[in-house]
Amino acid sequence: MADFSRLPGPNADLWDWQLLAACRGVDSSLFFHPEGERGAARSARENSAKEVCMRCPVRAECAAHALAVREPYGVWGGLTEDEREELMGRARNRLVTASATGGGSGSGPASSNT
Repeated sequence: MADFSRLPGPNADLWDWQLLAACRGVDSSLFFHPEGERGAARSARENSAKEVCMRCPVRAECAAHALAVREPYGVWGGLTEDEREELMGRARNRLVTASATGGGSGSGPASSNT
């Protein structure tokens, strides 16, 4: 007999936070730029989208999702495409630096010789 307890839970559990999002029912064009949008128009649209995000009860979950899946487009959790890319770049740089220097201070339990 199959052990159903080892199967993953319903996917809906992973997305339930979206039901509480402040952007539900808001025109999605506020969060995603049209082809060729630049400069002041893009900044104004992004700022308007961020205003919605700032009052959202699931902002952290939204931002975490966008970072985890490397969402390439739109404003998610109050972060623009460029802001997410910058955060991901910083995280990458920290990982590269940590691996190049041995990954840490050497004072943790893993470095103990006892």
